[in-house]
Amino acid sequence: MIERKTMPRRILLRTALLAPPFAMGASQVAKAQELPDPQMDQTAPIAVPLLKFTTAAGTPISLKNFKGKFILLNIWATWCGPCREEMPTLDRLQAKLGGTHFQVVPISIDAGGLAPVQQFYHEIGIKHLGIYLNITGDAMDALNLEGIPASFLINPAGLQIASLAGAADWSSPSAVAFFQKAMAAP
Repeated sequence: MIERKTMPRRILLRTALLAPPFAMGASQVAKAQELPDPQMDQTAPIAVPLLKFTTAAGTPISLKNFKGKFILLNIWATWCGPCREEMPTLDRLQAKLGGTHFQVVPISIDAGGLAPVQQFYHEIGIKHLGIYLNITGDAMDALNLEGIPASFLINPAGLQIASLAGAADWSSPSAVAFFQKAMAAP
């Protein structure tokens, strides 16, 4: 019997980050109704690690820039099939709830930087989400992630109160109700 050596998932994912994005057109993006409703794991409020990322303009930014509002932090990449499927639902969620009390913050870990993200937003028709970049991929380490997409609900005090690994339909009625309930809680 031949013994197969396997790469740890984190190393495999980092290797994929360096590869050119897969050629996936908008026609390959699944419809939101194929994605499950998000079932976020709720936790006692915990500190969120320091994340270094930039805006599309190249301005350094952190989660502190969003303090005072609920944040749905999403770590994703254009080459990630499930990420591509859920991005339109995040865009619809931002359109519905985004404002002074809520913000979706999608951080791309694409090693290629801004160009593939802008192209993806154009192809898929993303209109309501900002572009945030972490091209080093160190957000993966900071959040101790083994895969993407990964999402975290952060309260106005800057503490994580829920998380979900995997893709979901963030614009489903139950997801919207979940966020509205979280924002209404004292």
